[in-house]
Amino acid sequence: MTTSSNPSQDDGGALVYIVDDDELLRGAVSSLLRSVGMRCAAYASVAAFLAQPREEVPSCLLLDVRLQGVSGLDFQAELNRDGVQLPVIFMTGHGDIPMSVRAMKAGAVDFLAKPFRDQDLLDAVNLALQGDRARRRRDFARHGLTARFASLTPREREIMTLAARGLMNKQIAAEVGTSEITVKIHRGNAMRKMEARTFADLVRMAEALGLGTSQQ
Repeated sequence: MTTSSNPSQDDGGALVYIVDDDELLRGAVSSLLRSVGMRCAAYASVAAFLAQPREEVPSCLLLDVRLQGVSGLDFQAELNRDGVQLPVIFMTGHGDIPMSVRAMKAGAVDFLAKPFRDQDLLDAVNLALQGDRARRRRDFARHGLTARFASLTPREREIMTLAARGLMNKQIAAEVGTSEITVKIHRGNAMRKMEARTFADLVRMAEALGLGTSQQ
């Protein structure tokens, strides 16, 4: 599986996966997507889809509900259990309300009944890709924060966490057993390494890292 260094570089390479055992529908959907400049890859089964590595680009999955072997709904549940963040759009010719409710509760972007309008499919795909792009940007930003946080010394991490919780330098000094001047030095180092321009930036970074910013 390829790895992208920056999600902004992937927008032009977004990829739509199609899993449906109806060959005619796979061909029609593939042609529709390509006609509007979208890349796609089509598979007749879940097994065929899983046999190929996924590209690390903004993606979504057009998935038939009723497939031979693993059903679309069961595969969606598998993806969720495995923590695979791939937006799913269901396609079905035999859908019912309980089935669509189950799919949407599990995080599906849309549930399209066959035959569906071309524009409805394209709208759902664009929405799914937009969501995946946003997620990838968040993940990329968080990865950068995590790397910068890892560059801090243990004491700098401790002081950054306490400062982000609202403790004053004097309180932090008492908490960790050092001088207020030393706390100021460590806090300044933490801000520099985290590339925080202001203390408010540092607090937001602490929140994004899940350090916990509530007063204890």
